[in-house]
Amino acid sequence: MNAAVSRAFGHICLIMCMMIGCMLSVIVHAQSVYTIRGYVRDSVTGESLIGASIQLQPSATGTVTNHYGFYSISLPAGRYTLYAVVPGYHVDSLTIVLMHDVWLDIQLMPLHYTAQEVTIVSRAHDQVKSTEVSRISLPIQEVKSLPVIAGEVDVLKTMQMLPGVQASEGNTGLYVRGGNADQNLILLDEAPVYNTGHLFGFFSIFNADAIKNVTLIKGGIPANYGGRLSSVIDISMKDGNNQQFHGEGGIGLIASRLSLEGPIQKNKSSFMLAARRTYVDVLVKPFVSKSSSFYGSGYYFYDLNAKLNERFSDRDRLYLSTYLGRDVFHFRSSGSSFQASIPWGNTTATLRWNHVFNARMFANTSLIYNDYRFSFGATQNNFTVGLNSGIHDWNLKTDVDDYLNPHHHLQFGYNYIFHTFQPSTASGRSDTASFKPANPMKKYAHEAAVYLLDDMQVGERWGLNAGLRYSLFQQVGPYIRVQSDGNGHDDSIYYHRLQPVKTYMQLEPRLIARFTLNSHASLKASITRTAQYIHLVSNSGTTLPTDLWVPSTYRVKPQTSWEYTLGYFLNLHDVWEASFEIYDRQMNHQIEFAEGYTPSLEDPENSFVFGKGWSYGSELFIHKQKGKFTGWLSYTLSWTWRRFPALNNGAKYPARFDRRHDLDIVLNYRFNDRWHFSADFVFATGNAVTIPDRFYLMEGTLTQAYTRINGYRMKPYNRLDIAAVYTPKPKNHRFHHSWMFSIYNVYSRLNPYFIYFDQTGGLLQGNLKIQAKQVSLFPIIPSVTWNFSF
Repeated sequence: MNAAVSRAFGHICLIMCMMIGCMLSVIVHAQSVYTIRGYVRDSVTGESLIGASIQLQPSATGTVTNHYGFYSISLPAGRYTLYAVVPGYHVDSLTIVLMHDVWLDIQLMPLHYTAQEVTIVSRAHDQVKSTEVSRISLPIQEVKSLPVIAGEVDVLKTMQMLPGVQASEGNTGLYVRGGNADQNLILLDEAPVYNTGHLFGFFSIFNADAIKNVTLIKGGIPANYGGRLSSVIDISMKDGNNQQFHGEGGIGLIASRLSLEGPIQKNKSSFMLAARRTYVDVLVKPFVSKSSSFYGSGYYFYDLNAKLNERFSDRDRLYLSTYLGRDVFHFRSSGSSFQASIPWGNTTATLRWNHVFNARMFANTSLIYNDYRFSFGATQNNFTVGLNSGIHDWNLKTDVDDYLNPHHHLQFGYNYIFHTFQPSTASGRSDTASFKPANPMKKYAHEAAVYLLDDMQVGERWGLNAGLRYSLFQQVGPYIRVQSDGNGHDDSIYYHRLQPVKTYMQLEPRLIARFTLNSHASLKASITRTAQYIHLVSNSGTTLPTDLWVPSTYRVKPQTSWEYTLGYFLNLHDVWEASFEIYDRQMNHQIEFAEGYTPSLEDPENSFVFGKGWSYGSELFIHKQKGKFTGWLSYTLSWTWRRFPALNNGAKYPARFDRRHDLDIVLNYRFNDRWHFSADFVFATGNAVTIPDRFYLMEGTLTQAYTRINGYRMKPYNRLDIAAVYTPKPKNHRFHHSWMFSIYNVYSRLNPYFIYFDQTGGLLQGNLKIQAKQVSLFPIIPSVTWNFSF
């Protein structure tokens, strides 16, 4: 065992000893209190409810359900009133005489969208009293009500309207508090998703009909998450209705979708199946002449989500979920034998086992597979060429919740991933001769972590969330490393299968502190260190399917970050929530391509340059959650910088997604049971871009000159979208439907997408003219979508 692994093993043993010590404290503590535990579920569908607030009076203690709807709280013997509070549900209250451990499952009835609101107990625990900072959860029904492009509901585009999140039109990539698009940990039922966009990033891969819950964590990332620098986007799929069969779907301008769910055995097992596909290729095909050069060509994308779950007992439950999504572009030339096919997409599968060990301890163990592939294949006559790239993982993890007492919620666990990275690998065949590289430059790596955190209440006013994450990354063989002796000679070192090539280790402390000012307001601060071992290096301003994920190696070091956050949080009458946060983030070992880089089949890390980045700013978020009129206002003031010794003459420059101002206003108004209106307005400082600042002649050729990276600022971006949903009175209680009318970019603002230079005339004629021109994506786009459920 090499020295690096030995040190890692020592650190892991130390942390495991700490975990065992905490577990022993449970046994000692268990002699003096009793425990109430169970699940909180939707009474109509049987879905577990994430983040439900459980409060007990008169003890003024509480907790929230975990990712699977489980809760546990320990109290001295006595008489208590328990309140269960979830936004969008009737509040449930129960009187409990606690004389022994109690298993209590709670069923909550959803609120129908009427003018009547039911409020029994304050929800201030969620934002004001919790130790969570920079965390926003969005109800999926609120996401579905907003106006969108061509009627396609998009979770990630809704995220782009939250404070601290930067984005650009026509791109689902998120740039959170100065981070790059690859620095977000995007999870779908715990499976990391490496490419989140369809149609080159214009739409996200997440079908809203299959989603139950969406949470964004921008700062103060707790120790149970790791592997990325900037943020966590945790998306949970529906479990499936275990009470009755249910279906819903919609037909829009470019895509249709259908989801089905129901019990396999009532109250015990259920399924969920959701599918979506675009059909522009099908609609256009009859109108394309056979003599056209595009006859036989087309593009479409599709998504398929599926989930099964089985409850064996109150203590054991099994989940199996999967996602399959593909974009497919195919071209067939009618005038020649040339054909091309370009499919790309994600596949994920997650097998999870929930187990309740005792009154206070809950564990989940997951086995996860995920795969992202990009392929290009072309054929002409007897010649065939192919290009493949991608990444796939096997992932094993266990997370344990240990509810020691009302003042300590302990979480600990481990995560192990085996990565396989495949860069762009070419192959070809002509008649009987074929070409396929023997060593396609694949790279392999272990990534592992253990963590421990304690969410604790210290006195009446203070709360702490203290955690420590220890992570390890090891590139392994088979691999050939080429090193130079400095005299122009290269030597090759061959590493056998699973032989260590390079090992990195990081300690990642996480700390969040909360001070409660009163029942409606609190101050919070966080210090977070994160490390990232795999990297997506893009040569463009958007996330494209051709971008490559690469591991940390001898030359490529892990990215690391320190982030500091301070915030004020306010809850008014359980109707208004507001927060104001300031942050500062420092990032090391950032990666960019060298100046003059052009894509090739060589190892991309040979073209990397390294530097640092930093970002700071403030965020305001005001959210109205109840009543006929709801919505939010989001404003971000920020600065994001980069400095690379090998770029821009070593001077700092603004990142391409640096924006000084970013304002989003989202409004929802329920006029009555039939009409629901919504609107959103977006204003943002223009993107920073690199364009030539002068032109000159060199040996009779017109040449461009660049002096500064991202030295030009495009025009500000602004847009207004509106939507109206009409829900006819149903003729029977089994079938419901609605019409959604939306207009994207109401006043048809031509927002800049990119700038190019057009050349007219000529030097010899003396009338050469060079003019900058702007390309815009979307003018006004009206759309109609028919939605139905049964």
